[in-house]
Amino acid sequence: MDSVLDKPAAAGPTPAPAAAVASVSLADFDTDRDGFARALGGSFERYGFAVVADHGIPADLIARAEKAARALFALPEPTKRGYHRPGTGGARGYTPFGVETAKDATAVDLKEFWHVGRELPQGHAYADVMAPNIWPQELSDFRTTMLDIYAAFEATGARLLEAIARYLGLSPDFFVDTVADGNSVMRLLHYPPVTPASGGDGPSIRAGAHEDINTITLLLGAEEAGLEILDSDGRWLSVTPGEGELAVNIGDMLQRLTNGRLRSTTHRVANPASARAGLARYSMPFFLHFRPDYLIETLPSCVDAAHPDRFPEPITAHDYLMQRLREIRLL
Repeated sequence: MDSVLDKPAAAGPTPAPAAAVASVSLADFDTDRDGFARALGGSFERYGFAVVADHGIPADLIARAEKAARALFALPEPTKRGYHRPGTGGARGYTPFGVETAKDATAVDLKEFWHVGRELPQGHAYADVMAPNIWPQELSDFRTTMLDIYAAFEATGARLLEAIARYLGLSPDFFVDTVADGNSVMRLLHYPPVTPASGGDGPSIRAGAHEDINTITLLLGAEEAGLEILDSDGRWLSVTPGEGELAVNIGDMLQRLTNGRLRSTTHRVANPASARAGLARYSMPFFLHFRPDYLIETLPSCVDAAHPDRFPEPITAHDYLMQRLREIRLL
């Protein structure tokens, strides 16, 4: 997924030690649901992250999507900017390089991205809060490919949510209704080579330290080093899946629902070592969301004398999303 596009910056960071997150195979879920749930949920409770192999998203579909993403970001800059819709929170279409900023940060991220959301039928109840998709007219097969992989991400996410429900002692189908027609977004990410011209000699990094807003995130394309999580002792640790594997993490909405039992861990994409700085990085996170009107209210089973309710005020998923988008300067 790399391409040499420019001369690298002179220096790079020291690699972070590896995090001991669980590495599980979703194929095991079919034969030992409770065992898989314990391994996955335990990693989420300790680290907020896990690596998932055999996730069911076909390799040929991933390859098609990567090819389409590369073609998208190779379009001329004026063409891409024609698909940018300022004031919409970047919900659909293109967000240019250097726009998104991590919460409480001042330096912009060194990335550009494109968002694909759910296709809703005309007159759908959520049409007022979930905008129609924007499709680049220059790429004939882009729409079909992206809708195919969006559906595959969603199917895999549903199985992971069932495992999470089991880990929490909930009904296995607890999350089915919570995410029905959810406001899930697939992000195509391009991090250009890190050079002085791209801001690589300043304070910016590819993605500043942040937590995800949503329920869970499924990330393809993290094989290239750079994804790091902040451990409870303040150390940055690396998470590097194998080829084609998913990095999966808990988002703030699920952390809030579980009263912090499942951790939404601060993470970042660090700038590469100097030997890799001249290579672009491409990745594809799927931000699985609750439906907009789902009321995020702390699960009673996650509250006790030792763990008082940290989030006593319920909030709908849509209101929470809007609040957080303002914090990262997309609204």
